[in-house]
Amino acid sequence: MSHSHSHNHSHHQGDLKGRNLFITILLNIVITIAQVIGGLLSGSLSLLSDALHNFNDVISLIISYIANKLTKKKASLSKTFGYKRAEILAAFINAATLIIVAVLLIFEAVERFKNPQEIASNLVIWLSIVAILGNGFSVLLLKKDSHTNMNMRSAYLHLFTDMMASVAVLIGGLVMKFYEVFWVDSVLTFVIALYLIVVGYQLLKDSFKVLMLFTPETIEVETIVKTIEAITIIKNVHHVHIWQLNEEEIHLEAHIDFKDDISLTEFDTVLNKVKTLVFDNFGINHVTIQPEFGKEGEKAIIIQD
Repeated sequence: MSHSHSHNHSHHQGDLKGRNLFITILLNIVITIAQVIGGLLSGSLSLLSDALHNFNDVISLIISYIANKLTKKKASLSKTFGYKRAEILAAFINAATLIIVAVLLIFEAVERFKNPQEIASNLVIWLSIVAILGNGFSVLLLKKDSHTNMNMRSAYLHLFTDMMASVAVLIGGLVMKFYEVFWVDSVLTFVIALYLIVVGYQLLKDSFKVLMLFTPETIEVETIVKTIEAITIIKNVHHVHIWQLNEEEIHLEAHIDFKDDISLTEFDTVLNKVKTLVFDNFGINHVTIQPEFGKEGEKAIIIQD
């Protein structure tokens, strides 16, 4: 058994992510309270829907914050991987809630479209501006980490879509103020909801694949097998498993059938060569190999356990 490690984030960066998440939680609590009050006073469904989305943001950000803290906890005898998958689970939960909220908004938008109501547009305009500024600042805080971390990307998407929703609400408020076209409130809510479903589905799919231990899309198993089998002393590579534990770790587990009955020293040399090959060419940083010689049995690349 052998493991090769490659980590891209320092402890300081982890603390910075936690701090940024905490700031965005506080900002979104303030925005949510303001929008709920404003939505009730103005009668604006789009403002209330934005508030609902913001409340969902608060829950999602808290989940992301807790997951970020859990990943720092050390492994134990009862939790041999620690909480390394906590952020993936958080991303999955956040994506699912994003879609659920969007579906609820669609029902509300259709109902309000059938029965449009006059809306106090001035309040809608000012509160949407506050939300744009607050969410815009939060988006900037999380943007960098969203490129490399699925949990942070889920939080970033919640905030980015909410910022865009607030922009839509602002446009709607201006249209209602100057043209008194109140049905635009429902139409904008519907459009916002559809957008949430699109971005939420992609994140849900990505996090689901990781949780189900699917092979990362960027990795071709047959190519990896051929690369390893190109080593002269190796006869066959079979019983292969490749999965992504979290954003930083890709694991390879395989049985290698050797042409000769080699010593442990020779095996270590081959093992180091395999680790270097798969890391340099495929980014796989955890390797577990079971050596075999003259062993009978199925030698297919994929064998159902």
